[in-house]
Amino acid sequence: MAQAGTGQSLIHAKLEIHEPPLGYSTTPGAITDEFEFDFNPTQLVLSRRALWKTTPTAAVRDGALPEFMGPEPREMEVDVFLDNSHDPGGTDLLKKVELLFSCCEVTENSIDANQPSTPWVVFQWGSFTTARFTAFVSSVTASYTLFSSTGVPIRARCKLSLNEIPTKTAGQNPTSGALTARRVHRVVAGDSLQSLAWREYGNAGVWRAIAEANGIDDPARVRPGTELVLPAAEEVSR
Repeated sequence: MAQAGTGQSLIHAKLEIHEPPLGYSTTPGAITDEFEFDFNPTQLVLSRRALWKTTPTAAVRDGALPEFMGPEPREMEVDVFLDNSHDPGGTDLLKKVELLFSCCEVTENSIDANQPSTPWVVFQWGSFTTARFTAFVSSVTASYTLFSSTGVPIRARCKLSLNEIPTKTAGQNPTSGALTARRVHRVVAGDSLQSLAWREYGNAGVWRAIAEANGIDDPARVRPGTELVLPAAEEVSR
């Protein structure tokens, strides 16, 4: 759960809203909208669980040995604060809240393709890559806290519950025993292999590992929008 900080400059966060993919792809479809908002939490809590199963056995006095069934996806709650008090007669705040609620509605394109699904989303905030993952919005709660003299909401707090959609990455072997899975990063303006290496591994000098994983000969020509496979930390250390 994220809570707003006070007395500090706000950093923009962004929620990309995508069409769900068709077929069995785990890559989000085309971006249909982008929701930007000021974000400065004092805490941001992500949760993840490992699933174990225990089957009672009468012959075992001290209890059966638990069986590992696999990791469960990440979950995160994000608080979005909206303020339109500078324009009491405007409807921007209502439109933004409606856009967030639409993340829990089935898209027309997915219905036409006989694969009904709500949009897929990607939350991004600065260089905090741990909180950046593909997800679906399981719930949206909007609390209107201030109204204009005509009854139009001009301030609201929205709470989003994000549930990770696990993605498969080319070259990843689920039985390899790696502690960290590879993931995909979509290049944005200002990204470089060196900056990605620093953010992911704390060492800009290992950018060659990213280049090799993606068959890149000229690291200066990586364009925004390109999807890069980021090797697991264990692969880079080896």
